[in-house]
Amino acid sequence: MIIAVDGPAASGKGTIARALAARFGLPHLDTGLLYRAVGWWAHAHGADLDDEAEAVGVGCGFPPALLDDPALRAEAAAAAASRVSAHPAVREALLARQRGFAEQPGGAVLDGRDIGTVIAPGADAKLFVTATPEVRAARRFAELRAAHPELTLAQVLADIQGRDARDSGRSAAPLLRAPDAALLDTSEMGIGDAVRRAIALVEVRTGPASR
Repeated sequence: MIIAVDGPAASGKGTIARALAARFGLPHLDTGLLYRAVGWWAHAHGADLDDEAEAVGVGCGFPPALLDDPALRAEAAAAAASRVSAHPAVREALLARQRGFAEQPGGAVLDGRDIGTVIAPGADAKLFVTATPEVRAARRFAELRAAHPELTLAQVLADIQGRDARDSGRSAAPLLRAPDAALLDTSEMGIGDAVRRAIALVEVRTGPASR
């Protein structure tokens, strides 16, 4: 069983995807980590993140162990990922790795921006998780303010809106809701309610986990 979870930054898709993986006993891949690794590695080695050839030539050479580095969870890595993911050649270089994970025996849960449209268009269940930009910014601001007291909510909102524009406007695999993806708007939900709703939506498509 393959479950595709897509959505914009700070929508809650990662938390929901991990919960679905636990519920259905499936491996989980946060595909955003791959792009964070490319961006982080390219930046660390002096590459121009907006230059497609450098992003691919340098960034896509990251060592597999980098995916376990906590540095990839930082905002700097997220910002770098948003820039390199706009390059078609970067997305092509990571395509086989993501599809291989999705198609492993037994299936998997993947979350990202283009899982249901590009990586696993034949997924058994697809969710598109979203929330208003203001809600997503507030969530991200709450996560970041202890470590980055200089940040303001307005700055975080501007960053969220910028990422949305890049993700939705890029020519290669833009952020889109697949026609057969169930919409899950978490704007007015706590994480518990969002997870329960996600499980229910998946079970509509696949049947209960006990089957």
